[in-house]
Amino acid sequence: MPLNNRSKGSPFPLFGFVLLCLLAPLIFFFASSLHTASSDHSDISDATSQQASKWREQKALHDLTSLFPKEVLDVIMSSTSDMGPLSLENFRNNLSSSWRVVGSKTSNATYQLNQPETHLSQEKQKEKDGRSSVALPQWNDSPVKLARRQLIGKRMAKRAAELVKQDDEVIVKLEDFAIERSKSVDSAVLGKYNIWRKENENENDSTVRLMRDQIIMARVYLSIAKMKNKFDLYQELQTRLKESQRALGEATSDADLHQSEHEKMKAMGQVLSKAKDQLYDCKLVTGKLRAMLQTADEQVRGLKKQSTFLSQLAAKTIPNGIHCLSMRLTIDYYLLPPEKRKFPKTENLVNPSLYHYALFSDNVLAASVVVNSAVLNAKDPSKHVFHLVTDKLNFGAMNMWFLLNPPGKATIFVENVDEFKWLNSSYCPVLKQLESATMKEYYFKAGHPTTTGASNLKYRNPKYLSMLNHLRFYLPQVYPKLDKILFLDDDIVVQKDLTGLWAVDLRGKVNGAVETCGESFHRFDKYLNFSNPHIAKNFDPNACGWAYGMNMFDLKVWKKKDITGIYHRWQNLNEDRVLWKLGTLPPGLMTFYGLTHPLNKSWHVLGLGYSPSIDRTEIENAAVVHYNGNMKPWLEIAMTKYRPYWTKYVKYNHPYLRNCKLSEWS
Repeated sequence: MPLNNRSKGSPFPLFGFVLLCLLAPLIFFFASSLHTASSDHSDISDATSQQASKWREQKALHDLTSLFPKEVLDVIMSSTSDMGPLSLENFRNNLSSSWRVVGSKTSNATYQLNQPETHLSQEKQKEKDGRSSVALPQWNDSPVKLARRQLIGKRMAKRAAELVKQDDEVIVKLEDFAIERSKSVDSAVLGKYNIWRKENENENDSTVRLMRDQIIMARVYLSIAKMKNKFDLYQELQTRLKESQRALGEATSDADLHQSEHEKMKAMGQVLSKAKDQLYDCKLVTGKLRAMLQTADEQVRGLKKQSTFLSQLAAKTIPNGIHCLSMRLTIDYYLLPPEKRKFPKTENLVNPSLYHYALFSDNVLAASVVVNSAVLNAKDPSKHVFHLVTDKLNFGAMNMWFLLNPPGKATIFVENVDEFKWLNSSYCPVLKQLESATMKEYYFKAGHPTTTGASNLKYRNPKYLSMLNHLRFYLPQVYPKLDKILFLDDDIVVQKDLTGLWAVDLRGKVNGAVETCGESFHRFDKYLNFSNPHIAKNFDPNACGWAYGMNMFDLKVWKKKDITGIYHRWQNLNEDRVLWKLGTLPPGLMTFYGLTHPLNKSWHVLGLGYSPSIDRTEIENAAVVHYNGNMKPWLEIAMTKYRPYWTKYVKYNHPYLRNCKLSEWS
């Protein structure tokens, strides 16, 4: 029984083993086919997604063309093609600075936070692609990328050029400011040497220029050495500086230097080289040079002010020779008996058919030149009558000179302004103002803290105290029987016959004068205070000015227009000097406003007392030349080239002039 049971169960395990062996290959091949099918399906889906992504990218770029300029699109395209998928951070980092939004900032932290993630994705991509033996493609510079780089380079260059231009504009402004400052400096006070001039201006002073430059640098290093307590170097620089200064002296060219001075120049060069090695600091040296330049500029300004002050002072003075002449003539005049003190032909003084001249002066020599030059150039001197008015101090001298030196056939007469009894403070506003306490303080008080020295000195000239200067506004009262009179200053020279002036039609105007205005100068706004309503309401600031010195006055029209009354009204309004400064030209411009007829400029040439650039032909063709300004021809400060036009009419061989040592070159 047991044997039979064991034999019946053995076939089943064997059958299961055989069945497993048959089914295993079938299951393997079926699973392999399923895996292959799923892989193919995955590849197809990946390809489809890539095509969809490219389509979306192209559509987005197409839509952006209507929103952004071409330069931005070039950056987007190149960023996409060169550096993989486009990201906002990528766009911000690669966009040119000129395209970035003002106030936005690109954060490096954002880049650093995103960098590990990007790096990890790149590593995964490498691991994935590492299974394949195909190498990664190498990206070459595409035309779009090159265009982007060129665009960025151009914008960087443009930005750099703008920054350089801004620096250049600042430099140009500084240069323009320096040029304007230099225009205010009188070129006469500047020396011949200038370290900024062209190097080829004078080839014979290279050593002199080098030594002067060495002296400048030595002064710079001398100051720095003292500051840094380099006492040995300080002593050495000081010694060489004194040697160079003594060697240079007043030399203006290399020919003025001694041969031994070259050794001193070399020694100075060695010391400067040593100082440069020990002390050179660009910022410090620049500061010292600027300080030296400022100091030099202040010195020039001070010298200019001093020169102006001295010129004003010289213009106020009377040379010793002329003072001597006046004293000698005065003494001799009062030694004459009364019957010999009279001039002949006094009947001509009131004859309106003759040519009458008015000359107001306290300078005997100057008045003699005016009369002498007018008579010598007159076609018929017998028809010319000279009315001289002077003060009591020079009355005797003026009479004595013309009694000793009568003007040929012409008539002359001398009067004393102090004998005009009608000319008093109750009638004349100027005399009343001169008697006021404020005017006396202005003229005679030593300290004037509220005014500048040079300009204040000009208007405190004694001539403004003299009624001789204001008598020109009272011509009808002085000469009531005359119809026309030619007014002359005592600093003029007559070079031609002036009778043609009496034939000029003044067209109902009172004053015939030569206008002096140019494009923008010598107009009313130069002389009058247009901030005052009285001035602004009655006058045109661009109205043309004219000159005193040679003026034809129609005394008949003067009386009709009441010119003296107009002058009085304006003079009363200017008691506190708010309308104009002292002088006679500003009130003359106001008094004769609209009543002046312009004469041809050849009648009267001005500027010989201040301008060195008057054309010689213009001077020689002029009927009258005028030495208006400070450089009068009888002063030592006169311009040499203009002086002969005046000295030719002075009688230097006269005994009085010789006794007072007055000569052509005195």
